[in-house]
Order: sequence, then C-alpha cells, then structure tokens
Amino acid sequence: MRQDLYETITAYIIEHQNQFYRLAYSYVRNQEDALDAVQNAVCKALEHYGALKNEQAIRTWFYRILVNESLGILKKKKTEFLSDGEDWDIPYHEKGYDAEDDLYEQIQRLEEQTQTIIKLRFFEELSLKEVAEITGLNLNTVKTKLYRGLKQLKENIQEVEA
Repeated sequence: MRQDLYETITAYIIEHQNQFYRLAYSYVRNQEDALDAVQNAVCKALEHYGALKNEQAIRTWFYRILVNESLGILKKKKTEFLSDGEDWDIPYHEKGYDAEDDLYEQIQRLEEQTQTIIKLRFFEELSLKEVAEITGLNLNTVKTKLYRGLKQLKENIQEVEA
C-alpha cells in the first residue's frame, strides 16, 4: 500500500512538474530559485509521503509543500539582502510597457496570504476549497481575502493607469 502511494506521488509530480515550476517562479521570480523550490518540495514530499493520510489529497498536500518552500526561499533571500549591507544598484525599469510584469508587481504589493490565494486560484486554477486546504484557512476566510484582494488589486491598477 505505501509503495503504491509513493509511486502515485512520483507519477503526480512528474506529470505536473511544469505547473509546479510556474507556481514557484511566480513567487521567487528567478529560474534557479524556482527550480530549487520545486526540488526541495519534491524531496520533502518523497521523504514524508507516509504522513499523507488520504491519497485523494495529493494535489493540495504537494501544493502546500511547494508554497511553503517558495515562501521560505523568499524569506531567506530577504534576510540575506538585509544582512548583506552592500549598496545595490537598482536597475531602471520603464513603467507601463509590460502589462504582465505590472500585474505581477501589483499582486506582490498585497498581503502574503492574499497573494497566495490569488496565485493558487487564478494561476493554478484551483478551487476555493482546494485553496483553503492548501493555505490552512477557513473557506469563508479564503473567499473574503480573495475578494478583498481583487478589489484592492483593481484599485491599485486603476491608480497606476490614472
């Protein structure tokens, strides 16, 4: 039974690896870091596959691991950046030429949990119930954060365009 679960998880990971990379990249915005996040999530999932109680929950279980790994890499980068102490040259970026980057930038300005909810719901096309399971939040809380986040996102985008 456990060997079957291991093989099922392995097959699931292989089948959806591109989606996992895309989600990790949406957090870390760096190819190497995204690959690291996916690799770490795969290793953790395969090491702890015995903790999975319900085989039907593989999807939400793995997404939770991946989101946590991606957020961990971001926190590590932020700590390294703040403790480095060097003067960084910030590259010039012309606003308004890349709508996708502008949308991503606006999403990044939202609260961390709201970002996660929006990314899982719209980029990964997960149901609200699955998003609630992954984030560990109540379904109504997820709905509230999603709709407030979308309203704030709309206001921020209209403000930038004005």
